[in-house]
Amino acid sequence: MTADHEGATANSESELSDSLRTFGAVLKALREAAGLTQEDFAPRVQYSPAYIAKIEQGKRFPPASLPEKAAEALGPVAGKVLGAAARSLRRKAGLASWFLQWAGVEEEAITLYAYECRGVPGLLQPEEYIRAVFERQLPPLTGTQIHRQVTARLERQRLLTERPNTAFSFIVEQGVLERRVGGAAVTADVIDHLLSIGRYTNVEIQIMPLRQEDHTGIDGQMYLAESPGNQWFGYIEGHRSSALLTAPSEVSILLQRYGKLRSQALDCRATVNLLEQMRGAL
Repeated sequence: MTADHEGATANSESELSDSLRTFGAVLKALREAAGLTQEDFAPRVQYSPAYIAKIEQGKRFPPASLPEKAAEALGPVAGKVLGAAARSLRRKAGLASWFLQWAGVEEEAITLYAYECRGVPGLLQPEEYIRAVFERQLPPLTGTQIHRQVTARLERQRLLTERPNTAFSFIVEQGVLERRVGGAAVTADVIDHLLSIGRYTNVEIQIMPLRQEDHTGIDGQMYLAESPGNQWFGYIEGHRSSALLTAPSEVSILLQRYGKLRSQALDCRATVNLLEQMRGAL
């Protein structure tokens, strides 16, 4: 099996730092191409030259307003470039180090499959459910940390709308919803969100019923993604750890299992009926 475990990849923690340095280098190149010094550029975006210098050096996270302000100073193309880079950074900023590698695969995927038996898949979680999940983390998170995690997860969800040609398939265990993490109101929000997202033409959501004697997902959750080059990757995770599977023989096994799970879960119409029944019972 070819698997990249985060415990064995010392560079995972430095990926965000590398991205910050890259963002800084791009900002510097765009600024210099416009013929502006840091002293010229800083007042135009309403920051100090010292602060701009730290961003360009990769020592500070860029403010959310920087791309918009930079567009006024450097032009609309520069603003779009920085905006796209900043969104990628925000996605990574609140993500666990061991998840970053898969997040990169996920962003480029042309097909993405997810089977979840633990919680609602991250790409399908409404804000209050995300908050409820991180409020129950141990060790406890601070309010700032929770906010950062919520922001990062919501940023990831832009994939569903930014990549309309990507085919998304989700299989979620009914027990995940029956658990009612966060309470009845949060669960109602989750169900409403699933019903809404399920209307997207590129998204398929299926519920695995509580009773399924031929269940193939006994080994736990799994994620699969097809790259633009038509290579498939698999992803599994546990407590604060993960493995990215790249060996075709291993990924093939997950694809076989996922295909069987799709046949065992409720179809999309039956899923909608069940979700509406569950929503009415709350």
